[in-house]
Amino acid sequence: MLSQKMIDKINEQIKNELYSGHLYLSMAAYCSSQDLDGFANFFVVQEQEERYHAMKFYHYLVEQGADVKIYGLDQPKQDFKSVEEVFQLAYEHEQKVTGLINDLMELAVQDKDYATQSFLNWYIDEQVEEEASMQSILKKLQMVGVKGHGLLMLDSQLGARSFTPPSKEE
Repeated sequence: MLSQKMIDKINEQIKNELYSGHLYLSMAAYCSSQDLDGFANFFVVQEQEERYHAMKFYHYLVEQGADVKIYGLDQPKQDFKSVEEVFQLAYEHEQKVTGLINDLMELAVQDKDYATQSFLNWYIDEQVEEEASMQSILKKLQMVGVKGHGLLMLDSQLGARSFTPPSKEE
């Protein structure tokens, strides 16, 4: 059985995941405005992943017989100086999300809530991947710069990304 504090924190995390999606759509819009359609696609797919993450929390609460609360979202940043800044902010945002997931795990451990610990392990692993992805792209952008052939090649690579929901076993 989930503690009320855990229910509240998971409901807050649903909001955080949905906010992440809004932030990534804002980043996609910036990339589109710069004619970097591959980068825009990367962030559109990222938004789909964040919505999936939010819904995974949603369904967990429902399965546990807890009340789901849907909260309003803050306005995401919309003005960016460069695609490099976008990825720097995205990387920092993923680090923040990792901290929030770790806080949930810490509460689950304190509550001796083994079901939630098991559930959160997926997110712990996912956040390692999310941070690594943002950091890798950021490093590549720093290598190639914000203009030229390298940027266009990276844009082309990111344009091939698509969203595939994880299988039930994951």
